[in-house]
Amino acid sequence: MAGVHIIALVCALITISVIVELTRRRYIHERFALIWLVVAVIIGFFAVFPGVFNSLAHWIGVKNPPDLLTVVAVLFLLLVCVRLSWEIGRLQQRTEVLAEEIALLRKSLEDVETPTQ
Repeated sequence: MAGVHIIALVCALITISVIVELTRRRYIHERFALIWLVVAVIIGFFAVFPGVFNSLAHWIGVKNPPDLLTVVAVLFLLLVCVRLSWEIGRLQQRTEVLAEEIALLRKSLEDVETPTQ
């Protein structure tokens, strides 16, 4: 096993332990943790069996396996960015609705507390 494979395996194991700890402390939601755990397991698998990744790259038609790794990493990060942007938009919309509901509730409470003359 080459040095780079050992480094990849150690990074995968550290990632798994950090994600599990962040999930346990509820700093990261389970559905996001699952994505990172799957990525770490895949990286660990390819670190232990680098021939599988090389064979996959050559089967796809990529002459240099690190090129495939770079393209897959960039596409994955692009998907993560799109997913997080979607999540931010959804949360922003929910926040606006909640702010409007709070304003209406405050107005109703003020109307009840203010005596009519």
